[in-house]
Parts: sequence; C-alpha cells; structure tokens
Amino acid sequence: MDQDRPPVETGCVLWSDGMDLLQDAAERNHFLPTGLEGIDTLLGGGLRKGQLTELTGQSSSGKTQACLYSAAHVAARHMGAVLYLDTSNSFSPSRIARILDERPISFIKEPKDVRLKRVMSSIICESVFDIFALFEVLNQLEISLNNKVNNGGNKICLLIIDSISSILAPIIGGKYSQGRSMMISVAVILKKLADKHNLSVLVTNHMVGGNGAPKPALGESWKAVPHIRLVISRDRGSNICTATILKHTLLASGRHMKFAVPG
Repeated sequence: MDQDRPPVETGCVLWSDGMDLLQDAAERNHFLPTGLEGIDTLLGGGLRKGQLTELTGQSSSGKTQACLYSAAHVAARHMGAVLYLDTSNSFSPSRIARILDERPISFIKEPKDVRLKRVMSSIICESVFDIFALFEVLNQLEISLNNKVNNGGNKICLLIIDSISSILAPIIGGKYSQGRSMMISVAVILKKLADKHNLSVLVTNHMVGGNGAPKPALGESWKAVPHIRLVISRDRGSNICTATILKHTLLASGRHMKFAVPG
C-alpha cells in the first residue's frame, strides 16, 4: 500500500482506512478519573475523552460535588488543566482544599500549601451567567486550543459547566424566539470541542417535575446531546449518593453504583 497516499475524499465525506480508525480509537480510549470510586467504576474508568457527560439530579444531590472532585482530581494528578464554568456561584476553592486534604490524590509528596497552589493554578474558573457570555468563553477556548495555548504548560483536558441548565433553561422558555436554536448551537460547539481536541466535557442539569416522576430539564432536543447521562441521587440525611446510567454509548441504562461525598 502506498504510504504517501492521501486520505480519500468524496464530496464532504473523509474516508479513513482501518489503521486510521485503530489509531483514533487508541488515542481516544482514555478516561479522566473523577476521584469518586463509584462513578469511575460505573463508567469503566471515569469521564471519557472526546465525549460529553451530563450529571442530572435534584438540588443537593451531589452534582456540584462531583464536578469539584473531578476538577481537583484531574489537576492534582497532573493530567492537564481544567476550565470550570460556574453559572451559579457554586465553585468553592475551600471545598477543593478539603478534597485535597481528604484523599491522597497526587503521586508525589509535596507540602499541602504547595499542592493546593499547584492544583488551583491548573483550574481556571470563569463565572458565566448568560448565553452570550457562554458563547464568548467557548469561542475563546476554541481559539486557544487551535493555537495550542497552554495554561502554565498544561493543556486543557476537562471542561466543566455547572450548570448548563441555568444558562439554557431561561432562553428556551423565555423571551428569546431563537432559544432552541441557540441551545443546539451550544450543543454543537461543546461536542465539536470534545471531539476535535479530545476533551472530556462535563455538564450538570437539574430535574423538573411534570406528569409522573421528575425528569432532566431542557426537553427532548437536549436529550440527544450528551453521549453519557447519569442521574445522581443522595440518600436522605447521608453523604452516600447513587449514580445511575440513563444513557450511554456502550453500557446498558439502569446500571448504578453508590459513592460517598465526604463533608
């Protein structure tokens, strides 16, 4: 076979041979552990790179804690930088510090203050309170990734939006006539960032009532967006939570695992 043969293009379709597909699968078959054993076990290793994972659940179910754990774990283990988009003032540096104190995450010994400074320098937190600010931040992220701009030498490998529904719910039920098309535009951008730059994208979504049991917000149009969708619930009066698969590209829905969120 001609080693210098260019990829075959037909119209808008780029064809790949078996070796291309094998290499692509090998590069993407990686996970970012969240540091929460139950979630990582349930997902076969953690948050899959190149995909969008959604955590949905009632208020105080443990969604934000899972985001904070994921950010702390990825940064502490030198996996890369984290971009944390906070839409409801839920990001807590003190909680990050407690997570680092609770669990021996790092592979190297270092003083607590040095480790905390290193971890916090690898977590870029941006406050985003409306759809236009979200578009701006995502556009800047795309430019940075295309230009291979690193954060202190670390490439961004995890994008967290807590919560995506705080931004999107008002526009699909409010004054914006193009609300649903704007929501789909966000979805396209997030999945493109994940796929093109091999990021893990983690978003949270709240639950809404209706006829029957509560269900994830944002409706049927958004339902198709996440590659993986987990519902998080918390045992009453406890720090024990349960993650249940609602949707997964490889695993059956209904599988669940418990995990503890100390503090």
